[in-house]
Amino acid sequence: MSEEISPEQRRLAEERKNERHVWWFLGYFLFGIHVVAFVMIYAVTHAK
Repeated sequence: MSEEISPEQRRLAEERKNERHVWWFLGYFLFGIHVVAFVMIYAVTHAK
């Protein structure tokens, strides 16, 4: 009985861990995009 539950629990834990990695990646990616965008805006508005 416990052998049937264990792989399922392990799979669910793995999915949760992978999902957390995806959210961290997405957060850093979006943050980086905004940093680049603000630097570009600054460069364009302060160009002589």
